[in-house]
Order: sequence, then C-alpha cells, then structure tokens
Amino acid sequence: MSRFTKDPEAIAALSPEEFHVTQRSGTERPGTGKLLNNKEPGIYVDIVSGEPLFASTHKYESGCGWPSFTKPIVHEHVEEFRDTTHGMIRTEVRSKHGDSHLGHVFPDGPREHGGLRYCINSASLRFIHRDDMEDEGYGEFLIHVEDIR
Repeated sequence: MSRFTKDPEAIAALSPEEFHVTQRSGTERPGTGKLLNNKEPGIYVDIVSGEPLFASTHKYESGCGWPSFTKPIVHEHVEEFRDTTHGMIRTEVRSKHGDSHLGHVFPDGPREHGGLRYCINSASLRFIHRDDMEDEGYGEFLIHVEDIR
C-alpha cells in the first residue's frame, strides 16, 4: 500500500476548485459536486495520491449536498483531525498518503451501518468504475463493490 504518495504532477493538474478543496481545506458548494448523484458501482480514490478511500457499496443519499459514505474502504487511508474552524467543532478527514482534505465525518449516519456519515467533497475524489478497477490496478478492492449486473 506504500505506492500511494502526494504526487506533484497530480497537484499541478488539479482544477482551481480541486486545488482549493484538497490543498487549502476548502469546501465545494453543496449540491454541485460531480459525484454527488453517481450511482455506478466502483471505488472513489484520492485525486492526488490514488489511494482507495470509499466504495460505492457504502455510498448513500444523506441529503446533505455532498457524497456521503458510511465507512472508508481502507480505514488506514483516512485520517481524522479535530477541526475548530468556522466556529464549530468537527472532525476533518484527510487522505493519509496524499494529505488531501476530503471533508468531515459526523455521528449522524445510518445506525444500521455504524452511525457515521463521511461527508466528502467530490472535488477530492476520482471515481473508478467497477469495470475499470482491474485495469487500473485496484482489482484487490473488487470484493468491496457490489455487483449490480
């Protein structure tokens, strides 16, 4: 798993919004993220490092305006930090290897799935469809993705 690093070339290729979110701990406007309504099977990886973060199996509609997940695909790839910005106390989540700001985790998710809501910016993610996972080197994570065929 050490093949994932903060890639300077990937950072240079980020759009202004992706850079603002991942490198400056910004937030995309609610309801605007390109992956918010994605219902395809696959995994979501850090746009900077490529490390696998979330699976479509754990994605759900929370109504918050950002993609929401009940848990990471690899817990060790998602680090949590206390965030006291904007007059609130929250838990920020960042990718371990890419050090990208992903979003926040809240204790108001579906109880039957552990009770957590990982509220994640689309701008910090790249989606890899189930059909492309093997070719892109993520075959070992296919067991985490539902087969909807």
